[in-house]
Amino acid sequence: MTTLLCDHADEAVAGIEDGSTVLVGGFGMAGMPVDLIDALIRQGAEDLTVVSNNAGNGDTGLAALLAKGRVRKVICSFPRQADSWVFDDLYRAGRIELEVVPQGNLAERMRAAGAGIGAFFCPTGVGTLLTEGKETREIDGRTYVLEYPIKGDVALIGAHRADRMGNLVYRKTARNFGPVMATAATTVIAQVREIVETGDLDPETVVTPGIYVDRVVKEADRA
Repeated sequence: MTTLLCDHADEAVAGIEDGSTVLVGGFGMAGMPVDLIDALIRQGAEDLTVVSNNAGNGDTGLAALLAKGRVRKVICSFPRQADSWVFDDLYRAGRIELEVVPQGNLAERMRAAGAGIGAFFCPTGVGTLLTEGKETREIDGRTYVLEYPIKGDVALIGAHRADRMGNLVYRKTARNFGPVMATAATTVIAQVREIVETGDLDPETVVTPGIYVDRVVKEADRA
């Protein structure tokens, strides 16, 4: 597989279809691929299911996509914070669906998708509203709940550097969900701060191998 180096974010998100499940990297704004999200808004895909840690912050990035009414459902761990007013207003008005997933489960369900695991048993959330109606099993005297993988049609992730083969290096906490999302989606699109020549990255620092990455675009310069 050859990674496509895109000249612009609009080129990178071309072809994302209505009704897609889109995995969006970021822990709050850390590692959020804002350029790709803005390009997705311009591209016009709608009826999306978005999987992310948060349900948007302020009025930019994922929150801007929600504000445009393009998202049918959000699957996340933290849907509401002090600056999540866009999602909060949509949810209270009944204009968006929500599935809350504990943070560790969110990461593991995407990891399972990338690893080809059909399902797994986990103790997190047992006995709470989050696991109502789900299959449970007692293992060694402890109750576990059956969880299924979360797969994406597309993953939009942010990284620090990429080489021309699509190998990705992350920076500190901006790494967050990027690596697992890159394994769990059919098409992976990465926004990076710098693109270097193949061979310039220390192989020991590469977290996401280019075999998982379909498109790379350098983020716009910030004023």
